[in-house]
Amino acid sequence: MSHPFEQLKPASYRAIFIPFLTLTILIFLAMNAIGAPLHNPVAPSGIVSFEFAFTPPRALQILNSWSDAVQLRAAFIQGLDFLFPLVYSATIGLGCIMTANVLRAVKRPLVWFGAPLAWGLWLAAVCDYIENISLVILLFDRVASPFPEIGGACAAIKFSLILNGTVYALFGMVIWMLPFKPLQSAT
Repeated sequence: MSHPFEQLKPASYRAIFIPFLTLTILIFLAMNAIGAPLHNPVAPSGIVSFEFAFTPPRALQILNSWSDAVQLRAAFIQGLDFLFPLVYSATIGLGCIMTANVLRAVKRPLVWFGAPLAWGLWLAAVCDYIENISLVILLFDRVASPFPEIGGACAAIKFSLILNGTVYALFGMVIWMLPFKPLQSAT
């Protein structure tokens, strides 16, 4: 199934991709700076530790390790994380479509993987939203099942799709930058 980004003219990729990449990096850096106090021995990866709590006792342990001010930062990060999925899914998804075009141009395999991965980035965004809602409930309402389990499962799916899409997009960048010649047929 084709992806809507495949309808874009390749000449417009750069004009769209660069602003989205810049915004992705800026939001990521802001979230990391705001979330720095969330890192402690109980939550060594900060908000990511909370995303992967998976059980109510573990989620409660993490919440209890954060002061009220730190929990407020976690809540603010969740607010930012309602914008971030739109941005990173567009950035990495477009990167996947761009990679598929590069691979097609140099007659390399894995062209077929671009559109499914781009769709997968939208699934990652949906998982991120479900995860965010679960974490907000844990932060403000109650620490109970099924919210840590839902948050952890969605985080695992999200990070897997983001990792695969990013690796594929970076692979395309390397192919594009190196002087590869198209594969020649053996005739």
